[in-house]
Amino acid sequence: MPPRLSAAVSAQQPTEAEKKVWQDGWVKYNNQIYVYNEDILTFLFMGIDKQEETVQEMPEGTDGGQADALFLLVLNPRKKEMNLIGINRNTMTQIDMYNDTGAYINTITAQICVQHGFGNGMEESCVYQKEAVSRLFYGLPIHGYAAVNYSAAAPLNDAVGGVDVTVLEDMTSVSPLLKEGKQVHLEGENALTYVRWRDTDAFASADRRLERQMQYLEGFVEKAKSSANEDIFNIAQLYRAASPAMVTDVTIDKAVYLASQALDYRGGSSSFYVLEGETVMGEQFEEYYIDETALYEMILEIFYDPVSERN
Repeated sequence: MPPRLSAAVSAQQPTEAEKKVWQDGWVKYNNQIYVYNEDILTFLFMGIDKQEETVQEMPEGTDGGQADALFLLVLNPRKKEMNLIGINRNTMTQIDMYNDTGAYINTITAQICVQHGFGNGMEESCVYQKEAVSRLFYGLPIHGYAAVNYSAAAPLNDAVGGVDVTVLEDMTSVSPLLKEGKQVHLEGENALTYVRWRDTDAFASADRRLERQMQYLEGFVEKAKSSANEDIFNIAQLYRAASPAMVTDVTIDKAVYLASQALDYRGGSSSFYVLEGETVMGEQFEEYYIDETALYEMILEIFYDPVSERN
């Protein structure tokens, strides 16, 4: 099923002439008609704020771990494109609450990262988080997920030979190597620090961390693609490096297959998106409110094709 964009305020109603040829799932916006690309595959990646090297099942409740990093990987085989969408952990959206027996309580508006905390910290929590992200994107189909504890960051980084970055903000309080503006080759714990650390005393620190994570992932993806070009089964090595700290519904065989198909897909910085919005201070925590128009237009750009191009 395509996203429910037609139910959004931004959607336009078709003209009488358009109604005669109108098809289910079509969307009209700015006088252009769009159709959902059914060939697209979308996968949710979650960075869980836990340091255990092995994922552990938790009792039902709220100890599943927050999804501090959220990214949608979008593979478009029709256009041979790969896109990555970063979602601010503080994005305010509808999440479902459950009690310590696993029974649904109600739905509230809260930071999206909180959703993974409900459940057992395993598949159940991942499904909850996937549903919350799908809901944020108007019911977007998500075809798979992988939730990885932060403890896997260093092994994954080193498995591709490290990643080069230009440090975006001063982090010398936690690592002397990470001086703003310095070009560094991230290895081991410095890679974990770069993608995880934020100054919780500074306003909107989650925004700046997401910027670093997107920058890092661009470099990581290029290193992973280069490694896969040398030997596609290097992807299996990456999968195994993450496995102890990962919960996923994507098998190792499927991961290798998808990687082999995506090797020649276009990517780069122009294919990396962040949900636009604004951070404000709530009663207790920072809250990020997305720009609904920007989200709507981004979904159309990535997941839809103009009907005129499909005919």
